[in-house]
Amino acid sequence: MSTSNRFHFLDSLRGFAVAGILLVNAADLMCLGHDVPVRPFQAVPLAENVLNFLVATRFVPIFSFMFGMSMGFVIDSAIRRGAPAWKILLRRLAALLVIGLLHSILYPGEILRDYAVAGAILLPFALKVPRSVRLVLGLLATVSAYAFTGGGALSLPGLFLLGSAAQAYGLPARLEHADRRIGAATLVFAAASAAAIPWQAAEGGDPRFFTAGGVAGGLMACLYVCLLALLWRTPVRRALSAVFEPLGRMALTCYVTASFVMVPAGVLLDSRSTQDVIPGLIVAAAVLPLQWVFCRLWLSRFAYGPLEWAWRCVTWWRWVPLQRQQSKRLDPVSYVPTTAGIA
Repeated sequence: MSTSNRFHFLDSLRGFAVAGILLVNAADLMCLGHDVPVRPFQAVPLAENVLNFLVATRFVPIFSFMFGMSMGFVIDSAIRRGAPAWKILLRRLAALLVIGLLHSILYPGEILRDYAVAGAILLPFALKVPRSVRLVLGLLATVSAYAFTGGGALSLPGLFLLGSAAQAYGLPARLEHADRRIGAATLVFAAASAAAIPWQAAEGGDPRFFTAGGVAGGLMACLYVCLLALLWRTPVRRALSAVFEPLGRMALTCYVTASFVMVPAGVLLDSRSTQDVIPGLIVAAAVLPLQWVFCRLWLSRFAYGPLEWAWRCVTWWRWVPLQRQQSKRLDPVSYVPTTAGIA
């Protein structure tokens, strides 16, 4: 697959999301998958305030939406190959479930299992239901999930359907070349986020477990996507691509391998005995640049990350060339994002 066929903005957006997700999951990873006890809002240190109002619940919706997009890309690629899309997607989701189950041994809080199960349940919708119906159903399911539970796992079906419909309507190309409509959406989501933040502050606590925090997070996730798309049209694009695109192209690998550093670090630092998020954030801040360097070096030689490559081989049930030049010569297929559905 030639890199010219990729939606580079989606790669960078995925990298942006996986970086935020690691910061969100840092405390849980350091505590071996157990949620850090929630303290009253007034007693939370500055670092945790920043985490609660700028990071937590802001990045999972992006990844969930992109997972829905990836289902559409796989379906399109299967159709072009004349292959049975349902069989390919089912195999892809089964492989993701296995990865999630293995990962849960180390990190019980991981969400790949939920993505695989929800994706399998929604498979008939992605394959047979018109995009307009998927869009309406996705909106209804997403709004309902956020209204009653603040998002969480119950928001996955709606976000998957929205992502699938958005891919069918050509949103990836529109984000790659943001226009005035993206600018208008940015203003709308900025105003909605500004209204939701005081609600979250009044409710207090960890936003992952409260409706206001979930709603504010969902709105700000939309705002982040729009802002990044607008910045993509400026000279900042080169910096955004350099920083986030390597992480995005190896998102599944980054998500899983981070646990192999964060969990042992939590044991060494005895994180279960403290409510402080600072150690987790420090370790995460050290892990991210190391992952970035590894991704840059790996992608200089190979077309896919190691887990992305294995996942792709299982998806298409054949040996996919891994070397960059070899992959371009022998596997000239259309772009299929490796959105791994990271929590």
